[in-house]
Amino acid sequence: MKAIALFSGGLDSMLAALLVHQQNIEVVCLTYATPFFGPARAIESARQIGLTLEIEDITGPHLEMLKSPRYGFGKNMNPCIDCHTLMLKIAGDKMKSAGADFLVTGEVLGQRPMSQTKQSLFVVAKNSGYADHILRPLSAQLLSPIEAERDGRIDRSKLLAISGRGRKDQMRLAEAFGIRNYPPPAGGCLLTDPIFSARLRDLMSRGEDRGIRDYELLKYGRHFRTDDGIKIIVGRNKADNDRMRKLMEDDDLVCFMADYAGPSVLIPYGNESAKELAAALCVRYSDAPEDTEASVICRKDGKATTLKSKALADEECRRLIL
Repeated sequence: MKAIALFSGGLDSMLAALLVHQQNIEVVCLTYATPFFGPARAIESARQIGLTLEIEDITGPHLEMLKSPRYGFGKNMNPCIDCHTLMLKIAGDKMKSAGADFLVTGEVLGQRPMSQTKQSLFVVAKNSGYADHILRPLSAQLLSPIEAERDGRIDRSKLLAISGRGRKDQMRLAEAFGIRNYPPPAGGCLLTDPIFSARLRDLMSRGEDRGIRDYELLKYGRHFRTDDGIKIIVGRNKADNDRMRKLMEDDDLVCFMADYAGPSVLIPYGNESAKELAAALCVRYSDAPEDTEASVICRKDGKATTLKSKALADEECRRLIL
């Protein structure tokens, strides 16, 4: 007997996997990677509970879904119903190819108002194509039995009937399983973050999502949009600067301070008409004394020029920031 557990690394997914594993069923945990969420939390949680973890990058199909989700978005840019459907479809295909018996998820009936109502769980399962193979152990006794329950491959009486947004039942079960450390609920997907969502919405509405790098850049720095529609990104700190540098390409326009500590400033794909504004932003977020005209080095295609610039006024920064 073998099951594949969709595994975010949160407490619910840990408990769901263990509830099945304790019935002497082999459980292989499966987590996904995209520009919006990664496997770090799942890696640590799988190590803690001693189960095998497989990681699959689903960036391509996930981005295709994100551009036109059938059931729309949640509060931000989170297409939860379509995302869960996609994940279960991919996991179901893997279940078939691996000869596994069923899928496991940590979903709890009524825990999330959009994606975990009884109707939403039904829609997701049906649209995945694997409705009769998706076991939700934490709420199984409140849902219709799947094939593996009906034919006795898993004992339904040992599954649970948890519902709602409370966490007390899960916390008691975690203690019984000896799980001491687990992440807080939610918080793992950038698509639920309002600032990131605003940047993503802006990027996609302008057709500037040319490649994976454009999504990665949304994670770092302050983002500005000029009156002419040009994107300028200003690093917030050394970590931002380092990450942005790794994502820079030769045809980008990059600005940095000549004589003072300051940010990396990036115009993706290098529209030089915004070079003076980029230089003024570079001075604004540098250590240059107030009202100082400072030297800013601007580089594109391996060629560098130096501009003299004063800091952009605070009110202009506030007007242009995304």
